Amino acid sequence: MPPTATEPSAGRRLPVESAFNRVEDAKHRLPRLFGRRDLVVLGLGVMIGSGIFSLSGRQAAGVAGPAVIVSFVIAAVVCLLAALCYAELSSTIPVSGSAYTFSYVAFGEVWAWLVGWALVLELVTAAAIVARVWSSYFVATMEGFGVTLPDVVVKYSDAAGSVNVVAPILLLILTAMVVTGTKLSARVLTVVVLAKVAVIVLVVVVGATHVNTANYSPFIPDAVPGEADSSTVLGWLLGFSPAAFGVMGIFTAAVSVVFAYIGFDLIATASEDARTPRKTVPQGMLLGVGVVTVLYIAMAVVLVGLRPSSELGGAAPVSEAMAAVGVDWAADIVNLGALLALMTVIMVVLIGQSRVLFNMGRDGLLPKGIGRVSRVYSSPARAAALAGLAAVALTMYPKVLELEELLVLGALFAFAFCAIGVMTLRRTQPDLERGFRVPLVPLVPLLSLAATIWLMLNLKTATWTKFLAWMVLGLAFYGLFGRWHSRLANEDEWDLDDTDPGTGGLRAVGPDTHRPHVGRGDRPRARHMRT
Repeated sequence: MPPTATEPSAGRRLPVESAFNRVEDAKHRLPRLFGRRDLVVLGLGVMIGSGIFSLSGRQAAGVAGPAVIVSFVIAAVVCLLAALCYAELSSTIPVSGSAYTFSYVAFGEVWAWLVGWALVLELVTAAAIVARVWSSYFVATMEGFGVTLPDVVVKYSDAAGSVNVVAPILLLILTAMVVTGTKLSARVLTVVVLAKVAVIVLVVVVGATHVNTANYSPFIPDAVPGEADSSTVLGWLLGFSPAAFGVMGIFTAAVSVVFAYIGFDLIATASEDARTPRKTVPQGMLLGVGVVTVLYIAMAVVLVGLRPSSELGGAAPVSEAMAAVGVDWAADIVNLGALLALMTVIMVVLIGQSRVLFNMGRDGLLPKGIGRVSRVYSSPARAAALAGLAAVALTMYPKVLELEELLVLGALFAFAFCAIGVMTLRRTQPDLERGFRVPLVPLVPLLSLAATIWLMLNLKTATWTKFLAWMVLGLAFYGLFGRWHSRLANEDEWDLDDTDPGTGGLRAVGPDTHRPHVGRGDRPRARHMRT
């Protein structure tokens, strides 16, 4: 019979013990394979993209000058504030739903759905866009190493082209790897991440030998007044854009730079894959942010020292700067590094997306079949396949690159809820076990929330319009499906002893399988079964 909601959805909050029971009582669970090192690799895989080879140069040339180095420090502090909030929540509720599950516990089902829906937007958009960019780097890298590709591949590999066949193929291959198991994905990811970090270190070390300290002066160029601008929410409110260069230019560049760090939050989606997640997930997250900060700042320091900042605004700032000082081989190495960097970003995004969808399916807000763990691969195969196919469909959209800010807004939306969530749970459930505690509460979460709102205001009004339309669509889906099929809403009408094969989920009790009513406090736990 169809499920029936037993209470208003606005008042449903997931008890912390229920979040744990859905993992511990599951007939099939995700294997705990990740240690602290693996989680750091996961973070490096998604936070270091091709932007490390271009972002600092472009921001130095047009916005901040050599002081872009300070912009990277400011951006790191902003992301550290958010990472601290994520670290506490992931150590308190070590479930792979990340901000979605945190919100379910702290705020309730409707807000959790909106956060989860925003994460879906963020991750599917990220995978689709990065696959497009990867296709262009693939061709450039192969040609740089003298490899001749078929004409059809070259013709349909343009990132901005109306038809791109390379990006969908890449997504299908990586999706197959994620579907077939966490262990294989982790091994491949580790090898590729180590390779791309080696490329970055090589470029930094070689570039450091050609630095000209005169290029650091003036460190903060004279300010240029901002122009009339209404394309961003902040510009619409103020009537002009922030100044370039000068002290204000440092903060203006930091707004763009901070987006390079986004991705640390995906480490929280691996909580159910991690060993001793209360400790290893916060450690992996904070260590990952630290390592990425060092690499980004090191690249910025070297790049600004190679050439005058006004000459760093080209399409390939690092390659061009290295060539200018006589290191002609740098372009091929940088292209290889970018190729590896982008591939790991896609892999981690698909892993994170599969975990979010898996949890939403397990909670009944999406079809329950999505919340199943494959008996063959010991992975959320259906959720991973759905994540990959959605990314394939979106990457075939000719104007997909124009949706870049949507993934940023989706991430920031989740950041805001995590900052508020730390303060909420400290007040409402102070006795919860916390493997990590944010210092100086509520100051740190409030600073994180303020920084997040500032970043959101710097996004385009058109992006906000698309985001709001997506959220309205999500509310409609929730009203038509999730509200009625929610596992939490139908708890009294589901048989906890009869787990759906491979899910740890619940199966509705039929009319001929009546069982006596059992109070919540006396409800028996689901039986564990070997497979």
